[in-house]
Amino acid sequence: MPEADLQSVSLRRVIVAVTLANLAYFGVEASVALAIRSVSLFADSVDFLEDASVNLLILLALGWSVRARARLGYALSLILLAPALGMLWALWGKFAAPSIPAPIPLTVTGLGALVVNLGCALALARIRHHAGSISRAAFLSARNDVFANLGIIAAGLVTAWTASLWPDVLVGLAIAAMNLDAAREVWSAAREEHAAAP
Repeated sequence: MPEADLQSVSLRRVIVAVTLANLAYFGVEASVALAIRSVSLFADSVDFLEDASVNLLILLALGWSVRARARLGYALSLILLAPALGMLWALWGKFAAPSIPAPIPLTVTGLGALVVNLGCALALARIRHHAGSISRAAFLSARNDVFANLGIIAAGLVTAWTASLWPDVLVGLAIAAMNLDAAREVWSAAREEHAAAP
């Protein structure tokens, strides 16, 4: 089998595995977030759903032309904004009815998310240059999620120590900011790709 075909098969396998992992953990994290009223977990669960959507779109677009993939890169940069919007919605609910999330479920769920996202990021790192801006979007999203999960774990530990709602809120805001930056980076990559396309 030619090397390009092997790369394509490898890319598809990685994308399918990452999509399924993100979809599965979205269900876990969203359930816990709603049960303990955690802003950071809710923002991260929306991010898992967004990652599953991004990877599904990438899977569909693998055979497209460079120009068509660049256009999809623009769309993916907008999809990367979804967790930021979800965070704002959760933050509004938090201030409408202030509550401190349970620190142990917050920390344990963040640790589980870290394991899932670290596995996805390592798998995607190998193929991040294979399909231009779209595979880059998937890698950046997974990489950012690893940092977000470290923040969630820290928020859980600090919440246990301080009994404050602010660690959860601040980590949620940081997750939203990381997604805004990833959206900007993917938009720039798509623009370069589109300009270079024949």
